[in-house]
Amino acid sequence: MWRFLKESSHLFICLLLAVVLVVVVFWALSIGTVKLPMQQIYMAVLEQLQSDTPIDTIGKGPVHDIIWLLRLPRLVLAAIVGCGLSVCGVIMQAIVKNPLADPYILGISSGASLGATAAILFGIGLSFGENFVGIAAFIGAFAISLGVLFISNLGGRSNSIKLLLAGMALSSVCGAFSSFIVYFANNKEGMQTIAYWMMGSFAGARWDNLAIIAPIVIIAVLFFWTQSRMLNLMLLGDESALTLGTDLHIYRQAYLLISSLIVGFVVYSAGMVGFVGLIVPHVIRMLVGTDHKKLIPVTALTGAVFLVIADGLCRVIIPRTELPIGILISLIGAPCFVYLMVKRSYGFGGN
Repeated sequence: MWRFLKESSHLFICLLLAVVLVVVVFWALSIGTVKLPMQQIYMAVLEQLQSDTPIDTIGKGPVHDIIWLLRLPRLVLAAIVGCGLSVCGVIMQAIVKNPLADPYILGISSGASLGATAAILFGIGLSFGENFVGIAAFIGAFAISLGVLFISNLGGRSNSIKLLLAGMALSSVCGAFSSFIVYFANNKEGMQTIAYWMMGSFAGARWDNLAIIAPIVIIAVLFFWTQSRMLNLMLLGDESALTLGTDLHIYRQAYLLISSLIVGFVVYSAGMVGFVGLIVPHVIRMLVGTDHKKLIPVTALTGAVFLVIADGLCRVIIPRTELPIGILISLIGAPCFVYLMVKRSYGFGGN
């Protein structure tokens, strides 16, 4: 009986986090420039669910428009981004065998930044429409991921150390090119746009984009959940895995590409949102252990709850002004992460 309870404890945690996620979504729907009572929110949600009209239909009343056209899309995007980045953090930490790794460690953020900078200052990708900056950032992020894989396989098969070194090298190159473009473009308005994009925001969330991004992230997270055995083997190292009859080389590259795909879509939809993929997996690993079968679902739900709460706070901390999500995440995440590192290293508070 005790063994069953111990094994199923993470399922209870997941169920609890799912309930918390629903609660914080309703809380976040009620706050903002216009405060809405819970009863009106419940009725608006229920009426839409029972209606045959599309979600994005305009003119069904101010409460409906605020909930279904403005607040709920951004909250769904926040949950998807939190889920995707948190799980990508888990995967990257397993790939490079470093608990301080995050989804951007292999130069993905620098590639996305270069793509966005080129799009904003040079107009590259205007033919893609109003989302050309996000699309250019996605292309940059994914291209750098392919470059990291190519370089890490030169002169022999890639491993965690070669991946890190290749990521650092390409990150420096992308950073240099981004600085070069900014220096010679001499466009103050464009530089402000780049700075705002780097801070991240969910304000541009739309249902048609979510219909593409959400299934991709959810399917990728479920895929990684099925790969928990391989991810556990990665923590043991290539030599130990080979003695058990498993070659991790192909798996490591496949996981990196899928993670890069998730990060690329996150960058496309919300800009740069840092720290989530670093601190959430680190905290959850301290609570539930290193078994990825338990770690991945708990981390995914925790990341979703964390970003939904953060997005709600961003809309109310400063009256009539929305604080960029990246600023708030850094202000919360950095001190918490330092505390956790000190507590884990020196045993403050017991561990």
